[in-house]
Parts: sequence; structure tokens; C-alpha cells
Amino acid sequence: MQYSLGIDAGGTFTDGVIIRDSDGLILDAAKVLTTYPDPIGGIKKVIDTLNPDYVKDIKLVSVSTTLSTNTILEDTGFPVGVILVGDYVIPNDGFPAQYYVRLSGGHTSNGEEAAPLDEEGVRNFALEVKDHVAAFSVSSFFSNRNSDHELRVKQIIREVTGMPVVCGHELSQEVGAYDRAITAYLNAQLLPITHKFIQSIMQDIKSRGIDANLLMLKCDGSVVGMEEALERPIESIFSGPAASLVGAAFLTKYPTCAMVDVGGTSTDVALIRDGVPEISAQGAIVGGWKTMVKAIRMETSATGGDSHIWAQEQKFYLGPRRVIPLCRAAVLYAGFLDRLKESKSPSRKLLCENIQATKFFVRTGLKPLELTRTEEEIYDTIQGNPLSYVDLFQRLKKQPSVRALDSLIQKRLVQSIGFTPTDALHVLGEFSLWDAEASIIGAERLAKQLRTSKEEFSIMVKRQVARNMAKDLVSYLVTGIQDSVINQMLSGDNFTRFKVETPVVLLGGPVVAYKEEMEKLLDANIVVPEHANVGNAVGSLVGKGIKRVEILIKRDFAPITGADVTDEELKNAKEVIQYFVFSPGGRAIFPQYMDAYEFARNSGKKIIMDYMKAAGYSKDEVNIEVTKKDLMTREGEEPVESKVIVVGIGTSRLVVEKDVIPDYMRKKAISSRSAESSYSGK
Repeated sequence: MQYSLGIDAGGTFTDGVIIRDSDGLILDAAKVLTTYPDPIGGIKKVIDTLNPDYVKDIKLVSVSTTLSTNTILEDTGFPVGVILVGDYVIPNDGFPAQYYVRLSGGHTSNGEEAAPLDEEGVRNFALEVKDHVAAFSVSSFFSNRNSDHELRVKQIIREVTGMPVVCGHELSQEVGAYDRAITAYLNAQLLPITHKFIQSIMQDIKSRGIDANLLMLKCDGSVVGMEEALERPIESIFSGPAASLVGAAFLTKYPTCAMVDVGGTSTDVALIRDGVPEISAQGAIVGGWKTMVKAIRMETSATGGDSHIWAQEQKFYLGPRRVIPLCRAAVLYAGFLDRLKESKSPSRKLLCENIQATKFFVRTGLKPLELTRTEEEIYDTIQGNPLSYVDLFQRLKKQPSVRALDSLIQKRLVQSIGFTPTDALHVLGEFSLWDAEASIIGAERLAKQLRTSKEEFSIMVKRQVARNMAKDLVSYLVTGIQDSVINQMLSGDNFTRFKVETPVVLLGGPVVAYKEEMEKLLDANIVVPEHANVGNAVGSLVGKGIKRVEILIKRDFAPITGADVTDEELKNAKEVIQYFVFSPGGRAIFPQYMDAYEFARNSGKKIIMDYMKAAGYSKDEVNIEVTKKDLMTREGEEPVESKVIVVGIGTSRLVVEKDVIPDYMRKKAISSRSAESSYSGK
């Protein structure tokens, strides 16, 4: 018997599942805390927790991780030497890389050379910075139309330094030189980190005597082999939400469904249609940088199980920052429960997000680099045991600077502890993973400020989380409506109850606690499947091999001479129509549109099949669909431009028998391919 292992290393938890290959049955699952900043420790622990009888017969391991996302967000990537070829305009705040150079070269929109490449400049820059960087990236003007200059730069750098080089055209064929340069730069930053991460996983697997193939999930919900994962780590950003979406479809057997995934930090909403995740028309944005990475279209809000709940002026606020829940802190830190019981409440006049009767601060363990004098005073006072704002006041013998304290939190040197939705569920008895007594103490203190009971306060928190989940879903399905408007429609006694035809799947730890409240707000088939708490690990394993190729056909005119013309009607013409085809393989020119289209179509199919074969798929396991988007000027004429989109989908590696589908999931047919939404007053 053979098994497959799926692992998701998220921001809060690392999940693992073992699935039997023959029928897709989930045999074992585990959830452990993610180790930060290196997730390998959590991955090893989750494998240790799984049944060893299954682990020894694992033949496939697939991983999704927040490693790339966190590296970019925290700006902890390796230094990169960036070469910009062509007439780049750098923003006033400069290019993000410390080492970069602009050199002559590049091409026109038709792929013609705009200027000769400054090869000597490439050599000089590479020699100058090679001892200060871990990799290089190169982006050339219109390299998506002609990649010759990028490839030449890559060749020169490898000859001079032997170091890895990332080319912009290898990551995207879209127009946008600067965004392509950013994407290549970020990808190069991630190369050493990804190599170490993947190497550590492979070593751990081998040390256990497991002979298995290793795959990684991309942010579009597809899986890739190690070779591509090592070359394009940027494509693993947001792979967590992608894993959840694919997992939602697998667990419910709904090929079309909307997913609401409540994690520790955020709530993600996305849609899968006919087994293929809906992809964003825009490139993924991470850490404020717009990339050209194709990711699932998703709606994300700062509502999660670890969102900070704080009170001020008889109102409570949910998020946006994440804290360690009180119930979990009572388990993590010895003596914290007693400190919580004995801690004094700050003056109501001082109350703000960082000054609360339920908020504490503890060091993260990261090494401080540059601190102001005020920050250093607070940091030195905070040691291994959590302290409240009042504790800091008493030890410093003066009022601590809230701005300095907040700066230490933003620098990730100090971690906050506070009341969260997870604590509220502990108070209500709907979740019992950690110490409920700490949650009850926190609820009592906040409820006192709001002049209500701890139970009623916890119910208010639970309802607010459910309302936020519903708002995020409606905002995703019905674009163009402001969040404030949706909030107003979902609030009050006479709220609007939206009807959603597409099945809604809830994923996340204690997400079942919010199902009833969600059903009050939405007229929808809302499902919490078995194993919803590890849906992302399931998704990391059952993602299909999906490859998209976009090829542009562009009409243009070329000068002709009499010798070139045989048709009498063209004897007096100065130009003739020709069609340029721009594909990942290069540029080609054809005299007839249909010849250009057939070339684009066949080239796309070949790229798809080469990719799928490298990923282990046979020809019979791949379905290819070709679509075309035309830009027309006059009816009856050939298109001015055509975008040929070729999509290949490999069948899942797991066989799922019909009789394993739960009966309750068969009851409602999917009546619409689209996420339609209507509403009626209640």
C-alpha cells in the first residue's frame, strides 16, 4: 500500500496529512505550532506526530509554505545584484536593491534591438559586486518580445562569477519592464533560502528511510517539481490560500465552490470553478511590491483566530494586529497565568491598542540591530517573561513610550500577548486546545469595561468574526461594493441576507463555531467538511499540475521592394502586412495570420507537454484547452492583436472513489458555474 504526505507550513500552525493513494482517503492528520523563523522544525515535528506505519510507505510528499511570503514581507532575503537593460525610469525612492546598475540595450515592442548591449558594463558590475551578493537578476526592455539581451547577460555573469542569474522573461511574458524587474529581483532574493529549505526537507525525508518524490504548491493552486520550485521560488508566495482552496474542493467533492479560510492571522476568500482556481488578472502584490506572478484571486482581511481584541471608550475592536492568545500564553510561559491574575489595570485615560488590561509583551528572540535610546530602555526591561504596560511603568519608574513600544513590535523584536477570538471560543466552551482559565480572566476584564458579562462579550466577538467572514465573501463575489456599505447591509436588526448560489466551504481550526452565525447572514449551502482544520495540508497534496502559456500575435507592416512582390496588385505598395508571434521560446514572423495562429497554438501545446512530462505526467494524463482573445478594428479583417492562451491540466495523482463522497454533499447540485449573488431584506 502506498501513501502520500501533504504538509502546509503556515504562519501559526504546520499541518500534515497522510492520504491513501488508491482511494484518496485521509488516514491521519496532525497539527503543530510553526517554528519561526525557520519552519523546518515544525515540519519535522508534524511528521514525527503522524502514524509511523504510514510514514514509512510514503511515495509522494507535497509542501506549501509561507517561507517566500514572509521573507519578502520581513525584508530578510539575500542581497542581489540587479542589471536593468534599457531606458528604465527608476522611482524617486529608488530601486529596492542595494546593488543595481542601468546599462544600454533592450528591444522595441516588435522585438527589434533598440540599442546594443553594454557587455563590458555587465562584466564590470558583476566583478564589482560578486563578493557582496548571493545571486543576480536581469531585466531588459521588452524581453518578453525578445530575450536575447537577458540571455547574453546571464551567460556573461555565469562566465565571470559562476553565480545564479534570474531573467525577467523566464518569469513573465507580460508587458511591464519595471514590474518584471521587481519580480526577477525578488525571485533572486529567495533562491538561497529556498535551496536550504528544500534541501533540509529532502534530508529529513531520506533520514527516515522514505523514498518519495517531492513537490511544492504554487500560488495558482498547481504543483511543481523540485527543479522548477528551486528556480522560481517567487511562485510559492500565497501558496497557503491556494492550498486551502484546492483542499476545500477535494474535501467536499465540489468542483465549483467558494472557500472561506480562517487562519491565525487572516481570513482568505477564493473561488474554484470546474476544478481550476480563479486567477487574478493582476500580478500578486506582496510587501507593497507589484509582481508579475499569477496567483489565485483572493480577498484577504486581517481577521483571524489570533487577531487582537481590545477595548476603548466602551467599544471593542477586532484587529488588525495579531497577538499570542492568552490561553496559549498560559501554556507557553511558566507563571503567566498567575501574573495575569495579579496584574493591575492601566488608567482608562491611557487605554489604546497597546495599553490594555489584557495585553502583555515578551521578546521574540531576534537580535536587535539599531535601536533608539527609548527603544533600548524598553527592550532591556522586557526579558523572557511577559510584562504588561503597568509592569513596564513600575520597572522603568516612568511612563513607557507607546511609540517606542510599537516600534519594537513592528521590528519583530517584541511579541504581544492579548485577548483573541480564540480566547472567546475558549470562554464559550467551543474550543479547548489551551488554558481556558486565562481566556476567562481576559474576557472578564474586557467585559467589565463594556458593562456586560464575559459570556455576552465572547458572543459579541464571535458574531463580529462571523460578520467579517460574510463581508469578505460578499465583497469577493460582488465586486465594486465598498466594505463599509456591505458592513451596513449585514448589520442591525433589519439586515440584508445575501443569497449565494455557489456552495461555501469553511476551513480553519475551530471554524465550525462560526457556521451557525454565517447561516444567519447568508442564504447559502455552507459546509464545514471533515478535516476542515487541515484543509490546507490536504490541498498542498491534491493540487493538480496546471500550466498556463500566453502567446501574443501582433499585426504590423514591413517595407517591401518590387523584388519581394509577385502579386500585381501589390506592385505599387510600400508596405506589406506581417504577423509577429511572441512566445516564451522567442519571436517568429509570418506573412499570414492563420500561419501565425497555428504556430502559436502548437508552440503553446509543446511548452505545456514538455512541462508536464518533466513533472511526471504522461500524454494521456493531460488535458489541454486553447482559447483566443482578439483585438479587432474592422469586421471581416484579421485581428490587430490576438492573445492565445493555452492551459494544460494534469489529472490528480490520487484516485477518489465515488462512494467516499459523504451523502450530505450530494444533496445540493451546483446550479451555476459563476458565483452569483442576490439579496432580500429580512
